[in-house]
Amino acid sequence: MISITKDKRHILWLVFGGLAIGVISSLLVFFGNPRNMGFCNACFIRDIAGSLKLHTAGVVQYFRPEIIGLIVGSSLIALLKGEFKPRGGSSPFLRFVISFCVMIGALVFLGCPFRMILRLAGGDQNALIGLFGFIAGIALGCVFIQRGFSLGPAKSQKMIEGASFSVVSVFMFLVFLIFPSLFAFSQSGPGSMHAPIFLALTAGIVVGVIAQRSRLCMVGGIRDTFLLNDCTLLLGFVSIYVATLVVNLILNAATGQTFFSFGFSSQPVAHKAQVWNFLGMLVVGLGSAMLGGCPLRQIILASEGNSDSAISVIGMLIGAAFAHNFSLAGSAMTDSSIGGPSVNGKVAIVVAIIILLSIASIVTFKRRK
Repeated sequence: MISITKDKRHILWLVFGGLAIGVISSLLVFFGNPRNMGFCNACFIRDIAGSLKLHTAGVVQYFRPEIIGLIVGSSLIALLKGEFKPRGGSSPFLRFVISFCVMIGALVFLGCPFRMILRLAGGDQNALIGLFGFIAGIALGCVFIQRGFSLGPAKSQKMIEGASFSVVSVFMFLVFLIFPSLFAFSQSGPGSMHAPIFLALTAGIVVGVIAQRSRLCMVGGIRDTFLLNDCTLLLGFVSIYVATLVVNLILNAATGQTFFSFGFSSQPVAHKAQVWNFLGMLVVGLGSAMLGGCPLRQIILASEGNSDSAISVIGMLIGAAFAHNFSLAGSAMTDSSIGGPSVNGKVAIVVAIIILLSIASIVTFKRRK
């Protein structure tokens, strides 16, 4: 029987925090972010990779303040609540490889689990196919977890190890503010569309605080539903969906602009190559289940001092650069094309599935032995 926690404080954080995040996501679009992309951890990490000139895709280059806000907000609240605990050393290279694959899957689909929910709330039904793939990937990951898969326990580390991720991230953002000419900026495309810097930073800080206190993680919610019959964590994402949908509909009526459009066609930064929507998010679901959390959760954990999750975020950053340098990312639909990944991207997804299944199988076999 499916149940939820009896911890009322946790439920309140998930429900009201999720509602707040949904409102913030829609308002970020209103103030300049791409449609259905008020928040997207994969897309924003990709944009940061472009801003750092790790890839040369001119339409996705911008140092997204929302990610820095996430890091600052979650780090500060973790410190205040005594939950900043430097730890790590749990299969760091495997985590890098898995996170690299997760980013390839996300960019073939064109979004992380967070954006998948925002796309659904914006009426994009292509994201529903991605959701099915995401659930299938997590279910597959749960099969290995039930048989003993684990990347191993983390060990306590020195403060400098745990704090480095947050400190370096904030330092790079300050360099971006003081010496913007050192960074690449998109002149067109999604990278050129963004909310004002300090509004985006503030929004990120608020979301970071909520995500840290609520333990928000869609992978965790689906995993716990399968393994523990506990759907508590899903309350956060249901709340995000409801709030985003309502605000999108209000903005549609109030502004005359399109914030919600139901269907498969004419959706922003999305494609209709449904097999690859499904398989891209299957990779994200499987890889995230193996890591123990979705891209959002990895950023939050890294900000709490977890160096393993910091390695995961770096893996996603490099994966994003690789995806665009080698034409693996999906292309958006147009009036004359359904969009989708190139041959390179399709091969990359198949290879990613093989890599993830191989890692999961070998680690599980060795632990059972």
